[in-house]
Amino acid sequence: MIKLENITVRIAGRTLIENLTLNLNEGHRYGLVGRNGTGKSTLFKVLLKTLHADEGNLEIPARARLGHVAQEAPAGPTTPLDAVMAGDRERLELMEKLESGNEPENIADIYERLIAIDAFTAEARASEILAGLGFSQSMQNEPLSTFSGGWRMRVSLASLLFSQPDWLLLDEPTNHLDLESSMWLEDYLKSYPHSLLIISHDRHLLNNVCDRILYLHGNTIQSYGGNYDTFERTWAAQQESLRAQHVKQEAKKKHMMAFVNRFRAAASKAKQAQSRLKALERMESLPDVVHDPEVRFDFPAPDELAPPLIVLDNVNVGYTADKAILKSLSQRIDPEDRIALLGSNGNGKSTFAKLIAGRLDAQKGEIRRSAKLKVGYFAQHQVEEFDLTATAYEHISRKAPTLSPTAVRTHLGRFGLSGQKADVKVKSLSGGEKARLNLTLICLDKPNILILDEPTNHLDMDSRQALMMALNDFKGAVILITHDWDLLSASMEQLWLVADGKVEPFEGDLEDYRRLILKGEETGSKSQKKQKVSDDTKKKTVREAKLKMEALAESLQKVKADLADPDLYSHHSEALSELMKEEHRLEKELAEAEDAWLKAEEGG
Repeated sequence: MIKLENITVRIAGRTLIENLTLNLNEGHRYGLVGRNGTGKSTLFKVLLKTLHADEGNLEIPARARLGHVAQEAPAGPTTPLDAVMAGDRERLELMEKLESGNEPENIADIYERLIAIDAFTAEARASEILAGLGFSQSMQNEPLSTFSGGWRMRVSLASLLFSQPDWLLLDEPTNHLDLESSMWLEDYLKSYPHSLLIISHDRHLLNNVCDRILYLHGNTIQSYGGNYDTFERTWAAQQESLRAQHVKQEAKKKHMMAFVNRFRAAASKAKQAQSRLKALERMESLPDVVHDPEVRFDFPAPDELAPPLIVLDNVNVGYTADKAILKSLSQRIDPEDRIALLGSNGNGKSTFAKLIAGRLDAQKGEIRRSAKLKVGYFAQHQVEEFDLTATAYEHISRKAPTLSPTAVRTHLGRFGLSGQKADVKVKSLSGGEKARLNLTLICLDKPNILILDEPTNHLDMDSRQALMMALNDFKGAVILITHDWDLLSASMEQLWLVADGKVEPFEGDLEDYRRLILKGEETGSKSQKKQKVSDDTKKKTVREAKLKMEALAESLQKVKADLADPDLYSHHSEALSELMKEEHRLEKELAEAEDAWLKAEEGG
């Protein structure tokens, strides 16, 4: 159990957590939720002891291992597979001792410990985790230096999962994953063998993984049993009950004060009036009803255009003249289409989005666009290109200099950047507020098509809900790339799969697609094919099977040697009973290991 007692944390003079007392019990899957900026990540730092609380005590069991994703992504010539396996330091040390042969007298103990920590399946387990996070067999054996920062952060996540700490701390783990990897991660976390603490705004993840929700609000945490939907219903009921209590109490106070004011001067009623005044002073102070500001998004209605808006006729597109990423595209987009693009990262979803947005030209074929078509394109890199020294108001004014000051503020208000927020410099805005500014900018021209590439990164739960409602109300077409399951299922009507250099309708719904992903199958345009295991992987499997067999044989030999001691049989001994059980277990496991080795040799 992790114990926090009267924890107070202040950052730059601002109190984020105050007098927090909380017990975190082993075996639970906690979801930590709350609005952006309330202190969720700060609490993680306290638990990891990278930040010390200003007041209070933190107790973590000495042997408990807490793990989190490293802030710096791994790099250099090592491969993703080797980087992930390096996360298990005990295994590395034991294997080095085994290979050095410097401690022959301890070799049986080394083998026994390797078996206990499942060391001989390490490579297969590491490979499986990497595959779940989107790494093909060939990618797993390429140098990390060839990968982007986002892919290297996936390696960090894989390394953490592989190490299986007693407490797995994850801060927005799906933020930079695609839908496919998010599906896999959610399934993996559901069966995680130890304790979880997850900061997330992903409702689907919180609902399907967590069994308890920690709500950080008003500098403290309230704990709720169940998943996020259960918490939300309970919280709403509590607030409604609290409102009713406030109304009842105010009515009682008003009635008592009316009596006091009426009879305070009357000698016959003076004692009663004084008694009521004391009762008012003793009356319990109820907690305030929480009035979180409502978050609303509002996409402007576009001008009506006759269908189709865009027609692609046998189009090829790519980034270099000699190589097409997508080929033979023949699609049509009409007003009010709701299209979700599916497919693993690297298959071409963003390439297709840029083609429709007019950011990429066709290499071959014809694109016909409605003459008055306007496209709004949201991409994460646009957020990184903001002028950090300018305000949100100044960004809108620069893009639309003819707008009046009132019109500029009206546009910002459509996405929750009204009032003082409009005059805050971008460098001081949160990630979610920068995303809102990006949405404001792309909507200035009242686009007929919205193309949104991962718009929910950094948006909190309320903002995601506001985005979903706004998309459903929008009168134009939408093309959406997102890992947010709830946003997809609630607002999109067509699923297009981007794979094998093509874009084609996916025959099935999101649940069908989820089942395909969790089966470990590649999602092709017309068929799903299991990934082939390379010759190198087969060799590694054979080697691991042989090492495990040899380790079991060594351990069995040691047990048999101990059983040869005649003193064991001179009287009833618990040690004899335990050794015989161990002998039986090892003989069974050795037979299974020999069978696995033979099958691996045969390639079966």
